[in-house]
Amino acid sequence: MMGDGYGWLKVLHVLAMISWMAGLFYLPRLFVYHSENKSNSSLIAVFLVMERRLLKAIMRPAGLVTVVTGLVLIHLGGWDQAMPVWLWLKLLFVAGMLVFHGVLEMHAVRFRTGRETRPGRYFRIVNEVPTVLLIAIVVLVILKPF
Repeated sequence: MMGDGYGWLKVLHVLAMISWMAGLFYLPRLFVYHSENKSNSSLIAVFLVMERRLLKAIMRPAGLVTVVTGLVLIHLGGWDQAMPVWLWLKLLFVAGMLVFHGVLEMHAVRFRTGRETRPGRYFRIVNEVPTVLLIAIVVLVILKPF
């Protein structure tokens, strides 16, 4: 049986993941409002601050802590010795989440530099990506079907 440290590391992992997911859900919504209000310069200034702070203060640190604690949990739990299929799939979906995060970072830069041309509808659709990935990850972690 593993010590209390493993349990606390799991707690930290889940809390960081929740924080990261909150940002992954919220940033595309900010992009919807940003893209639909391009003519309102004072409102755009507010969105730029909100987007930057969300990325810098919440999403990047929470994403990093999620990944690092996840990798440590895999190692400490001995999962890295013979990883089951469900864990490989989970890691694949986590990689998808990291790619999605990177795409959001790219859009944030494009908004910041005035080069973003995508409409609000695009960001409404994109906003569903983390939901699908999260559902897949939770099902794999809880049910361990493979």
